[in-house]
Amino acid sequence: MDQHSVDIVEYYTFRYSENARLDARPQARLERTRTLELLRDLLPPPPARVLDVGGGTGEYARALVAAGHQVRLVDLVPSHVAQAAGGQPALDAVVADARELPEDDDRFDATLLLGPLYHLVHVEDRLKALREAARVTRPGGRVVAAAISRFAGPIDFAATGRLTETAVQEARALLTDGVNDPRSSFAPAYFHRVEELVDECRAAGLTDIVVHGLEGPAWSAAEAAANGPLSEVVFAGALDLARVYTSEPALIAASAHLLATGLVPKRDEQPLRLG
Repeated sequence: MDQHSVDIVEYYTFRYSENARLDARPQARLERTRTLELLRDLLPPPPARVLDVGGGTGEYARALVAAGHQVRLVDLVPSHVAQAAGGQPALDAVVADARELPEDDDRFDATLLLGPLYHLVHVEDRLKALREAARVTRPGGRVVAAAISRFAGPIDFAATGRLTETAVQEARALLTDGVNDPRSSFAPAYFHRVEELVDECRAAGLTDIVVHGLEGPAWSAAEAAANGPLSEVVFAGALDLARVYTSEPALIAASAHLLATGLVPKRDEQPLRLG
């Protein structure tokens, strides 16, 4: 395990609890709701074989199992895998790196990367993860990959009254390379531009790529209203707009998270490789 992976494991083992993240804040509730809705629309009918790479403690995997899918969860963090395997229902879960999956070629109908791209700060590592996802997915199957928007952090800070001068300077720095400040409280992370995510999916061999903005353009309003009398009204409106503008090019990047989907080419669609 390289030092970067060690840092990620230590962060999620000792400094941050992933287990309840998707229930905590309006942004996370929007992320969870829209991810589940999009997976319902994008995945083949159950019982599809789904590999959930970076599946954490099993939040999405359990929902997919409940819908009738056959799911295997892979995560880098041993404590996540233990929680996934020991929860209800217990999941088929193993420890592994998204860049080197312990799975046979073409084994799954769909592969999810709903976290690994967040923490792979080098493009060659993100491409490895995307190519591995494509490798283990059957021709014609789907890869679904999540990324953090380049603008998520500063928008969040502004919506919640935490946009200090230091945060403004960090926002300017993020515009240049997308890598978070290593002195921040978050784990090492990469923040994508939409076009960059599309390019990486294409470089991994995927076709028919579409990017969705998960939380929509009004998620920051839901965060700002979280403790006020209109919190649920604003949240409901933000969810409505997230659905309406899910893949509207002018608004995708306003979401906190991006969700890219693409297909693994069928055999007769794959380019010839010489040599």
